[in-house]
Amino acid sequence: MLDIIRKNGTTLAIFAAVTTGLTSIIHVITQPDIQLQTVLKQQSLLDEIIPSVLYTNNIQSSCYAICNPALGDNKNHRIYIAKKNNTPVAVAIETTAPDGYSGNIQMIVGANFNGLIYGVRIVEHHETPGLGDKIDDHLSNWIHNFHNKQIHKEKINKFAVKKDGGDFDQFTGATITPRAVVNAVKRTVLYVQALKGKISTLQPFNRVNTNA
Repeated sequence: MLDIIRKNGTTLAIFAAVTTGLTSIIHVITQPDIQLQTVLKQQSLLDEIIPSVLYTNNIQSSCYAICNPALGDNKNHRIYIAKKNNTPVAVAIETTAPDGYSGNIQMIVGANFNGLIYGVRIVEHHETPGLGDKIDDHLSNWIHNFHNKQIHKEKINKFAVKKDGGDFDQFTGATITPRAVVNAVKRTVLYVQALKGKISTLQPFNRVNTNA
């Protein structure tokens, strides 16, 4: 009986060692492909909110950390600086709408320093299916309404949903979600307008995360 137990135990140990080794080998082999796909997906998202013809640098390598209440919370957000001949011309910046119907709405905004919005995309949300989830560009083109909109301080009240006297449509039966997104975009773009002279003071995002 003891011999059988020892034999089975040895077999299981060998099987576990082989399985662990194969898993490690597969991880090493596939890791470069996973990283490449992550980079490509990220670049595709950035291309949707900042036209690539506007800048000449590697925007993914120009990633910094930024923290300000205008971005919806007190966490570090990524900001990507688009440069033309080494001069900052626009940013893609992560931001949060903390007052969505079902919690935080995470998004990324592309804009220049004069208040012109190139694009907005929702990155994560938990809004009600069939109502608030229309902020997702896979379900509706509503989020495209920000494209080429410009925030003018003298017309700041028009940058709101129509129910609040602004220019943006709300959804039938769901005003809270679009209102939260519009207000978050407005706060973010106003913040970007005041940011140009402070870009040199930003720290790389990875360094901030490492020090945290």
